[in-house]
Amino acid sequence: MLKPASGFKGLSIAATDGDIGSVRDLYFDDATWTVRYLVVDTGSWLPGRQVLISPLSVKGESQGDRVAVNITREQVQNSPSIDTDKPVDRQQEEALARYYDQRFYWEGPYRWGLLAYPGMPPVPADTAPISPELVPADIAARERAPSGDPTLRSTRDVTGYSIAARDGDIGHVEDFLVDGRAWAIRYMIVDTRNWWPGKHVVISPEWITTVSWPDSTVHVGVTRDAIKAAPEHDPSRPFERDYERQLFEHHGRRKYWEWESR
Repeated sequence: MLKPASGFKGLSIAATDGDIGSVRDLYFDDATWTVRYLVVDTGSWLPGRQVLISPLSVKGESQGDRVAVNITREQVQNSPSIDTDKPVDRQQEEALARYYDQRFYWEGPYRWGLLAYPGMPPVPADTAPISPELVPADIAARERAPSGDPTLRSTRDVTGYSIAARDGDIGHVEDFLVDGRAWAIRYMIVDTRNWWPGKHVVISPEWITTVSWPDSTVHVGVTRDAIKAAPEHDPSRPFERDYERQLFEHHGRRKYWEWESR
């Protein structure tokens, strides 16, 4: 199920022994566009503090206005202190993963290291990585790029970024659609008001060629005409697989649900 990133804001986080606060933001890594942490404001319980909760701690998908996690309030209270207003580095992530006894998501062939998605049994450590021919060329190219450790980005901060097609700007990021099982950002919802008034389109992160973070601009490898001719996105209707299939076939791209399942 795909859920808008904005829909997570304000959701209560329920530990095994009581609520710990509410979601303030989502952090994703800029290599795979996967949500790595929920930024949780602990409110009156731990005044003045925000904590990071990994989807690896989440029990299933969010239900109503609550997200259940398999950790205790005491664990959260004693977790490593991280200033969420500053960049989170890999050393801090390692400390957090060790504290919660979680595997490093960056060590392994899959989106979550040895897991395709949180909650599934780990695959053997010697399992071969996904065959290169099953991976879309644009993703494989980004994975080969010597960019160092991915940087965590805030969905709140990236909202408003400009989206540039091959032949000109098409609008700005209004929201994101998050896969509640894999915690992958499957699409950016783009408001095209200055180019195509009254319309919204969806762009997959897999179609990104480069991101100019200093300029707050995302460049995608599709043309404006191709975007205009694509199946129209209606924000008032459920986001269904049939629509996704039409969208990927229109742009001549491999369907993520097919190659990821392999």
